[in-house]
Amino acid sequence: MLSFYSSNDIRRYASDIRLLLMESSEEMTDDRALEIIESYVFALPDSALCTHRENAALIERLFLTLRKEMGILQPLIDDNAISEIMVNGKDNVFVEKNGTILQVPLAFDSTEDLEELIRRIAGRVHREINELNPIVDARLSDGSRVNAVYKNIALNGPILTIRKFPARVMSMRDLILNGTVTLEAARLLKILVQCGYNCFVSGGTSSGKTTMLNVLVQLIPTEERIIVIEDSAELQIKQIENIVRMECRNANVTGRGSVDMAQLVKASLRMRPDRIIIGEVRGGEVFHMINAMNTGHSGSLSTGHANSIEGMLKRLESMYMEAAGIPLDAIRAQISEGIDIMIHMARLKDGSRRVIEIAELDDVHEGVIRTNTLFRYDLGMTGSHLIHREKLETGKADDTGLLDI
Repeated sequence: MLSFYSSNDIRRYASDIRLLLMESSEEMTDDRALEIIESYVFALPDSALCTHRENAALIERLFLTLRKEMGILQPLIDDNAISEIMVNGKDNVFVEKNGTILQVPLAFDSTEDLEELIRRIAGRVHREINELNPIVDARLSDGSRVNAVYKNIALNGPILTIRKFPARVMSMRDLILNGTVTLEAARLLKILVQCGYNCFVSGGTSSGKTTMLNVLVQLIPTEERIIVIEDSAELQIKQIENIVRMECRNANVTGRGSVDMAQLVKASLRMRPDRIIIGEVRGGEVFHMINAMNTGHSGSLSTGHANSIEGMLKRLESMYMEAAGIPLDAIRAQISEGIDIMIHMARLKDGSRRVIEIAELDDVHEGVIRTNTLFRYDLGMTGSHLIHREKLETGKADDTGLLDI
């Protein structure tokens, strides 16, 4: 509750206290900073006119602004039940908490304060956002994904969206326990990854693609050398020692210095990789990725946005054609030869994330890449939710005993 203090007051107080903190000769711990902020606030002439709750709220606001990486959003970052933070201009903050989207009673003091936070986030990963570069993708120190849009193209003010990742890296066991995948399907995926099959994870926004990719990477034998390429670094890989991680870079204000994913994929082929992990394919890099899969770099993993496996294959075809300009039949042959397994994820109406289908790619028949479904989601089933292909073929899909966890 800060109704007594105006936005201009708070900005002025923050500026004054920032100078006090910088001028102090003491080691500036959070406790000491809080003492300085409290002394400053209680010395204000207006503090005696305010309630204890209003002064406490001001102290907390100033402490978060001056001492925490994410300013007033820090409590939301620290809340493990929150998976997404959405800031629509300075006055509207929404979160996704336990699968439900809620508006929280939080607002920035000014548009300039929100812009400053966005610039700080971008600056930490050497990226820029301004009127010439009004969109930025970045990450926080914990790997959480950040997207920001500047006010010159966002009509309701600067937009900041943060996709949080769990502090603890999820494992395949976690996915089994929360119903994302069944035990039998998980065992198959483990065998496929360890044996070096090229796997591609598709799905819509917030369907769990990155989480599944993280889990699959954990199954890679630790003695292998892997190259990880991402637009913004998100994957949490700790078990592999021989690892190279590369991240795309945007152009600077002069339009120079850009390094895109296609360049990084091409460069990775000269680094003697056992596997190449691509966070998400969005364009021309698919040409180099498929070529790598077809020239001995087995066990590669990647993700892409689509509503189904068939839709993802069509997207890959169009991206490949745009990058290479070769006949469509040749593109389809390259894709079917390069990718072995497709894993499709979806977010259901109840907010849960599920593996909808696992399929292997076959050859090209009558201009279409044929797929063989290995597992498929069935909404009518209770308990386990993936049906093995053999059960589909024999008509015994209602017998779920084999799939019980």
